[in-house]
Amino acid sequence: MTATESLPPSQPAFSDQRTGLIIFGVLEILIGCFCALTVLLIFLGLALEKTTGASPENSAIVFGVSIYAIIAIMFVWLGIGSIMCRRWARALLLILSWGWLLLGVIVLGFNVFFMPRVMEAMSVDVRTPIIVSIMVMSGFIFIIIPGAMLLFYSGRNVKATCEARYPVRCWTDACPLPVLAASLWLGMGALSMLPMPLADESVLPFFGILLTGLPATVFLVVGSAGSAWLAWAFYRLKPFAWWVAVVAFVLFDVSSIVTYARIDLMELYRQTGCSQQHLEQIQKYNFFSGKSMATWMACYMVLWLGYLLWIKKFFRRSA
Repeated sequence: MTATESLPPSQPAFSDQRTGLIIFGVLEILIGCFCALTVLLIFLGLALEKTTGASPENSAIVFGVSIYAIIAIMFVWLGIGSIMCRRWARALLLILSWGWLLLGVIVLGFNVFFMPRVMEAMSVDVRTPIIVSIMVMSGFIFIIIPGAMLLFYSGRNVKATCEARYPVRCWTDACPLPVLAASLWLGMGALSMLPMPLADESVLPFFGILLTGLPATVFLVVGSAGSAWLAWAFYRLKPFAWWVAVVAFVLFDVSSIVTYARIDLMELYRQTGCSQQHLEQIQKYNFFSGKSMATWMACYMVLWLGYLLWIKKFFRRSA
């Protein structure tokens, strides 16, 4: 957000979109407030569970609270930036919208495939309205909202409005948006790994075995530091970082694929410290086998490598 260089004062004619930037900014702040409320509800649920003697799953709680807290801060921050017509806010909201929309496509695909199987014990009269309601809600949250944000913030007039009202070069201008997106995802990956050692048990797939305890914790800490370094190096367009990312993710995905293809997923859940009741619920509605997880990891590897190959052209110049 530090202004480092003024842009040329001349701007082509455009339609001022400040009103739209304010409206979308308020929407994003409301989303952030909703996520913050979710964090409070999680803690309220924990307090109620303690009074009943129930033992919640610490790993799920740590992960859920961390994710919702980060999302809450992010949306409030970006919403304020949109209201102030900041160039960096528009760039980051474009990246966020793309990621949110892609996640929505995956979520809808999972709902279409798995929801009927989860509710197959219900009668058709009860099952159909529930499935339709879930699909409509998922479509609104994961497709309509990010799609509207993407259409708005990608507009030429919105870009020109932000440049005219904040005519200085920002930190987001120092890196092409596709590479900046990868840098931010790497940074989020680093942050998401930090709370994991705080859970009851850290469990990681590692070339056919499950790492637990201190080895898993060390791996998570080192992985978080490595991901943070890659995020910085990507932003700086370091060519060496691109090669490190390719090698690291291939090794990580191959390790996961080999492990998931050999183990029983229920064993992984047991290693994480899941209660017997939770394990029974997972087993009842779990349609993933180790081999299917290995297949999904292989698909993920192909997609991520494809994206890395696409952005390689931006790393040709020396940083």
